[in-house]
Amino acid sequence: MTDDPVVTPEDGEQEFLSATNQAKSKYGRFNLAIIGGSGVGKSSLVNAVFGRDWAKTGKGLPVTRGVQYFHDETLGIWDVEGFEIGSSVPPREQLRAHLETIKTHPADTQIAVVWYCIKATDDRLTPADIEMIRELAADGLPVVLVLTKVDWSKNPITGARGVAKDLESFVEWLEEPVDENGEPLSIPYERVILTSTRDKHGKGKGHGLGELVAETLSLSPENEKDAFRIAQRLNLPWKREMARPIIAAASAAAGAAAAVPVPVADAAVLAPIQLGMMGRIAAIYDLDIKVMLSAGALAQLGVQITGQALARSFLKVIPVAGSVISAGVALSLTAATGEAWMRLCEQVHTGKIDPAKIGEAWGQFAPSVLDVGKKWAEQKVAKS
Repeated sequence: MTDDPVVTPEDGEQEFLSATNQAKSKYGRFNLAIIGGSGVGKSSLVNAVFGRDWAKTGKGLPVTRGVQYFHDETLGIWDVEGFEIGSSVPPREQLRAHLETIKTHPADTQIAVVWYCIKATDDRLTPADIEMIRELAADGLPVVLVLTKVDWSKNPITGARGVAKDLESFVEWLEEPVDENGEPLSIPYERVILTSTRDKHGKGKGHGLGELVAETLSLSPENEKDAFRIAQRLNLPWKREMARPIIAAASAAAGAAAAVPVPVADAAVLAPIQLGMMGRIAAIYDLDIKVMLSAGALAQLGVQITGQALARSFLKVIPVAGSVISAGVALSLTAATGEAWMRLCEQVHTGKIDPAKIGEAWGQFAPSVLDVGKKWAEQKVAKS
């Protein structure tokens, strides 16, 4: 009689972290430039969309006068001041110098999209703003004109939201800008979006942020769209869309590993597949599990979620021949585990679960008999 194959906690931890690191390397970092004067609400906007209070992180790198670069593994923010009134350097030349400085930095820091921020109460674009937007477009950078700190009103009867007449007129002018002589004026931004991060009472989640996120994704280079989906915190369906193919691939791999039915004692062969799946999903939800949990807690979590114990718990209720894991059982277990882990990651990502309590919380999310049975039925139907 041979001993049961064992995946040690250390092995599980390494498998998980390796998969997470590979995924982060694959997706890379999304870099956004935000241009605007002090008080325009740049840091509030970043915090609302990306969940980073970057002005307080201490990770800012002063690049040159008027430019700072804040970053972590998944998000880079180029904070560029607006034109300084009284400067002897024309606004377009000033910005061109900033852009040339940015280009001297590594490829993984280069700008993908620009948010050009104007306070909604300003009700105008200055000649300096127009020149700077033109310089950005000439450099091949897509620009979203973001009107910040919008004071929305709500119709008590229809519930429709509106803005003050002055702002409404400003937005109409932006759609078809003309100069003081009524001649068409070229301002090459892609779209104007009205935003607020709080209501006029300083509460709530703001408005227009979903539109801003959607437009930013649309303008992002194809090879950086996933990086943006990971960095942003507002659109959870995008993250689910990224996670589900990973679950499907891992489930298929688990089924292939059990093409010849695997004894329960050998269920540990599925653990690397499942742990790799979990690590890749954690990366999509921008969770640094290694920081959130101690090495020991992470290792024990891996043992708790995968392997023999999980297989034994479901073999009692899934109709299989003998004490073996068939391809269908392996696939169903892995699919249900992936969906459960995705839901847990989502709760941690949105701040509903303390990251330090992931291990304790798993019991609330672990796939039930019903979950696995559903996956079993789905794959049976798919084969028929």
